[in-house]
Amino acid sequence: MPNHGSGIAKHLLEAGVQTTLEIKKLYLRMNLRIASPPVTDKMPPMNSNSLSRRDLLLTGGATAAALAVPGPQSVRADHHLGKPRFKYCLNMSTIRGAKDNLTIEQEVDIAIKAGYEAIEPWLRKIQKYVEGGGKLKDLRKRITDGGLTVESAIGFANWIVDDDAKRAKGMEDMKRDMGWLAQIGGKRIAAPPAGATRGTPVNLDRAAERYRKVLELGDETGVTPEAELWGGTVSIGNLRQAIYVAVAAGHPKACFLGDVYHIYKGGSDFASLRLLSAQAMQVIHFNDYPADPPRETIKDADRVYPGDGVAPISDILRGFAASGAAPVLSLELFNRTYWEMDPLDNARKGLGKMKAAVAKAFPA
Repeated sequence: MPNHGSGIAKHLLEAGVQTTLEIKKLYLRMNLRIASPPVTDKMPPMNSNSLSRRDLLLTGGATAAALAVPGPQSVRADHHLGKPRFKYCLNMSTIRGAKDNLTIEQEVDIAIKAGYEAIEPWLRKIQKYVEGGGKLKDLRKRITDGGLTVESAIGFANWIVDDDAKRAKGMEDMKRDMGWLAQIGGKRIAAPPAGATRGTPVNLDRAAERYRKVLELGDETGVTPEAELWGGTVSIGNLRQAIYVAVAAGHPKACFLGDVYHIYKGGSDFASLRLLSAQAMQVIHFNDYPADPPRETIKDADRVYPGDGVAPISDILRGFAASGAAPVLSLELFNRTYWEMDPLDNARKGLGKMKAAVAKAFPA
C-alpha cells in the first residue's frame, strides 16, 4: 500500500489546517473510520480552534488516504460465505415512459413481477394517488404483500434555498412528503439542492444547518432525509460538498444519497466512496454512463444500464464491500430508448444488468 503521509501533510498545510481533532470529530459523526494523519516536523503546532468546517472541505480528499479499511481479499472471502451484499431496488424514473402515464399502483406491480426487493417511488406519483382519493394504507398493503420495501423516495422540496419564504414552503413540503412516506413504510427521502442549482451557490455551512433542520423533521416522522448531490450544479454539485453538508450537519442520522452518474458529472473520484461507512451512504442510484457525450455535456437521459457504459462499476462495488458498506442499489435511469420498451421488460432487464454487475465484481 502506498505511503500517503507526506501528501496528506502537504494538503493540510496548504489548507491552513493546524489540528486533526476536528477532522476526527466531524467524520466520527457519520461513523467514518479514520486513522490519525502522520505527524511531520513541518506540521504547525496544534490549535483546537484553528480548523473551521470550510477548512475541512478545502482539504478535499487529503484525509481519504488515511482511512483504515479491510483489504480486497478479506472482502472476497466474506462474499464467498454467501452473505447478502446488496438489495436491488427500482427507482420509478426507469420505467416511467415518455408519457409518464403509469399509476403508482402499476409501478409497484411491475417491480413485484420483475423480481425487485425494494422500490424508490416519486412523491409526485404519491401526491397524485392521494389527491385522486387513494388510501395510503392500501398502497402500503400492496407494497408489503408484494414483498417490497420502500428504501427511498424522490422529492423536490426547496429546503436549501436562501429565500426565506420559499425555504419555509419547502420545509412544509418536505414534512408533508415525509408524512406520506411514513404511511407507506418509507425509510428515507432524497434531499437534493432543488431550487438552488443555478446562480449564486448556497453557502455550505448554511446548507448544513438547513439539512440538520430537515433531519429533525425526519426525527419527527421516522423518515430519514439523504443529502443528495446533483453533479455540476452550483450547490452540492460534487461529492466533497455533499459529504461536507452531511458531516457538518452534526446529526447522528445524517447520510448521503449516492449516484454513479452524478458523481461522475460532478467531477469527483469514485475512490473517495471508500471513505463512507454503511451509515454514511445507505442508498446509491445505480446506473452507468457512456464515453460520449463527454462529462461537460452529458445529461440524465444519457444514462445506461449498469455495465453497459464506461463507469468503473466493479471497482465501485468492491470499494463498498472493502469499507463494510452495502448500500441499496436503486436503478435510476432516464433513458428515452428504454422508455420505449415495455416497462416490465425494461425493469427485468435492468435488474438482470444489476445482478450481472455484482457477479462480475465478486466472481466465484
